Amino acid sequence: MGSRIDGIGWKEHAVKHHESVPLMDHVELPPAKMLHEAQAFLERMKRRHTVREFSDRPVDRAIIEAAIAAAGRAPSGANHQPWHFCAIGSADAKRTLRELAEKEEREFYGGKAGDVWLDALAPLGTDEHKPYLQHAPWIIAVFGQRKGGIDEDGAQQNYYVPESVGIAMGFLIAALHHAGLCMLTHTPKPMTFLNDLCGRPTSEKPYLLLVVGHPAEEATVPLHALRKKPLDQIASFL
Repeated sequence: MGSRIDGIGWKEHAVKHHESVPLMDHVELPPAKMLHEAQAFLERMKRRHTVREFSDRPVDRAIIEAAIAAAGRAPSGANHQPWHFCAIGSADAKRTLRELAEKEEREFYGGKAGDVWLDALAPLGTDEHKPYLQHAPWIIAVFGQRKGGIDEDGAQQNYYVPESVGIAMGFLIAALHHAGLCMLTHTPKPMTFLNDLCGRPTSEKPYLLLVVGHPAEEATVPLHALRKKPLDQIASFL
């Protein structure tokens, strides 16, 4: 027979013993405060814009470290945390990164992408030139780990890697925006050159380059990028 806990039915099954501790650091807010915080976060995120013109003004490494640590708090399959973030800040490494990325981008915009894809990108004004990879103070390369487990033994299977890494990248972007920085998500195809550049094993898959820094004084935002779907188009409530 099934059992019931808190009015919810579930099938009986063997549950392995696991250690746990009481939830002690959750802060519950009054309903009005909850709404205020949710709306305040929405307003803050409305000011998040992708930019392609970056200043070379430095950004303290401690800020990047704190944002990456926040990303590391994201939920993940079996809590294996299957991600690695390589923060690239040296001038030489960024120069090499730009050369390698632009090589792939020239092929992409030279016909590899196809007309449909290029037409979709046209309103954003993108092309094969990526000077921000050299001008911005930090480029964060995000990798997904297919194996390793929480102890990174290199053998244990990781689960829901794309989903887990995607959530962590969302945390990272929100944390950096919260700190007052601008970003650009960049995905040259293919990105396997990042494994060599960052000294990461071939078992890890590069997912994204996140360009991070202060916007240049002449930074702009494409009008097309300001078009966001309304709530009733992206959500339904049952």
